[in-house]
Amino acid sequence: MSRRPSHRALAAAVLALTLGSCARTNDTFTPHISVTSESSASREKSFLIQGYVLDDTGVTEVAVDGKPIPTEPGSDKLARFQFRTLLNTPTGRYTITARDAAGNEGTLVVPVSVDPVRPVIRITRFERSGNTVRVAGTATDNARVSQILVDGNRLNITPGPSVDFYAETTGIWADIEVTDSAGNRTTLRAR
Repeated sequence: MSRRPSHRALAAAVLALTLGSCARTNDTFTPHISVTSESSASREKSFLIQGYVLDDTGVTEVAVDGKPIPTEPGSDKLARFQFRTLLNTPTGRYTITARDAAGNEGTLVVPVSVDPVRPVIRITRFERSGNTVRVAGTATDNARVSQILVDGNRLNITPGPSVDFYAETTGIWADIEVTDSAGNRTTLRAR
């Protein structure tokens, strides 16, 4: 009989160690903030910034410059948000903070700017051979050229402040459209 209590004590000790390793540790995961808006630049002083906050235990609050903002209904672990900017100067920044149930806080500073300047298109070569048109040029912008279309077809470019391009199309001219990161557009008909 004296063996039984020692087996019970041993079983209790093993059970305590096993269950002790299952205990949840403190939450140290900082909420991760991500902005999903296409750009943080616009032609307008007021534009929409959208994003989400990801946290393993759940987001309890999202704030912009210290003021709480609502999140869209859904999962607490993935909290979607949006807010409208209002700039009085050409550049600014917004500080987004997110807090989880354990009190951990994540922060993201988003620089924003107003860019009313349209990109510039310079044609460096234009050739017409029968019904085929070849056009080459350079698109420049004070911030970043983000897209070039020739006759409605998007060219494969590396966005930047100055982008060289070349395209072949059919017809007697080529309609070129350049868009910058703020959404400003310039069009040119090369003939």
